[in-house]
Amino acid sequence: MSELDELEVKLKALTEAEIESGLDVFKSKLREAEVSYLNSCVHCGLCANSCHYNRAMPELENVPARKLEHIVSVFKSKFTTIGRIAPGLVGARPFNREMIRAWVDAVFGRCSLCGRCSINCTIGIPMPSLFRAARASLASMGLVPSDLQATVDNSLKYGNNMAIEKEEWVETVEWIEEELQAEVEDTEARLPLDKVGAKYLFTVNPREAKFFPLSLQASAKVFWAAKEDWTMASDAGWDLTNYGIFNCNDDQAGAIISNLTNAMERLKCKVLVIGECGHGYQSARWMGPEWLKKHFPYPVISFLELMYEYLEQGRLNVDPNKNTQLVTLHDPCNLVRHGGILEPQRRILRRVVNNFAEMTPYGHENYCCGGGGGQLSMGKYKSRRLKAGSVKASQISSSKAKIVATPCHNCVDQLMELNKEYSLKIQIKTVAELVANAIV
Repeated sequence: MSELDELEVKLKALTEAEIESGLDVFKSKLREAEVSYLNSCVHCGLCANSCHYNRAMPELENVPARKLEHIVSVFKSKFTTIGRIAPGLVGARPFNREMIRAWVDAVFGRCSLCGRCSINCTIGIPMPSLFRAARASLASMGLVPSDLQATVDNSLKYGNNMAIEKEEWVETVEWIEEELQAEVEDTEARLPLDKVGAKYLFTVNPREAKFFPLSLQASAKVFWAAKEDWTMASDAGWDLTNYGIFNCNDDQAGAIISNLTNAMERLKCKVLVIGECGHGYQSARWMGPEWLKKHFPYPVISFLELMYEYLEQGRLNVDPNKNTQLVTLHDPCNLVRHGGILEPQRRILRRVVNNFAEMTPYGHENYCCGGGGGQLSMGKYKSRRLKAGSVKASQISSSKAKIVATPCHNCVDQLMELNKEYSLKIQIKTVAELVANAIV
């Protein structure tokens, strides 16, 4: 059964009670400030040009204000007096199956939750928060695209989103350790597992174990060169990803983040280090405490921050002449716009490569690559995702860079697809890979 047919079957099976419950979930996710923003859009149009979907495919349904309008019209119909009395006067519309279908298309199919529309909004409407509330409502009705939900289910069942069994993970780590020892000519080089009391618990994206072992080896090389006290978990707690941030089921997201907090308690580590991943960092650093409703009694930092600290402290001896090709940087939305990590990656690259150039625009204004928001896991929107990525492809092409560095494996995957789709003829690397290559 296709995703489209599956959606129609689910829509047809929905009861009125389930729809009402979905609306209650939507309302429960709105704080007072967000409710006020539902009545604030002035339809100035600035968000249209800020959205990579609309820039690549200019049409009404891709304009962020239009996506918001679907949500606002339902809110007015259900939760405002004038919307109930005179719906036509304020544009209020019922939350029926037609509107639910429009919500699925708008917030799952045409949005990566990148937030660029919000920072260019004259009012500052927090679009990602409002779209997340809509996703949460749809999740409560079982309307999350099945392949996105399957990724969450893998994390809940296996402790990682790629369903890697413990034995396979441990064997992969042992193999990478042997490769690292051969590279650095040191039989004492380690990828330690379950080292109780280690200063740092390091977490990674399962794609590194499955498809990008050189990326994990590069991170381990940085730790080795810095002579750091670190470890990874052999059981649940090594995977930094959390697609609960994308299906917007906070209970499931909280259960996934508990893998990390439980590993920290089990191994008695001092600092939780999130490897190069945008949504992984946002989930653990900013949203995890909200999902679990508790304060984390230890720092949560990005590996970028730690690598920059090593460079500042002189713990890494690097030669930028080992990276001679022109390098540009793609800023992951969840790491920069939503996570606040803007400068460490730039300061690192300026030390480990001898030719670095920014994209235009960059930083908080950088365009989403198109791979965020769970888009990579939702097959039925692939053609839109690749088309929306043409904006990023154009940025990369204009930079003239031969290497694109990006501290996020979701971005790596999307950029690899864009590289092929638009014949960019570039290399895509993590920041750690460039650091490791520069180590003397």
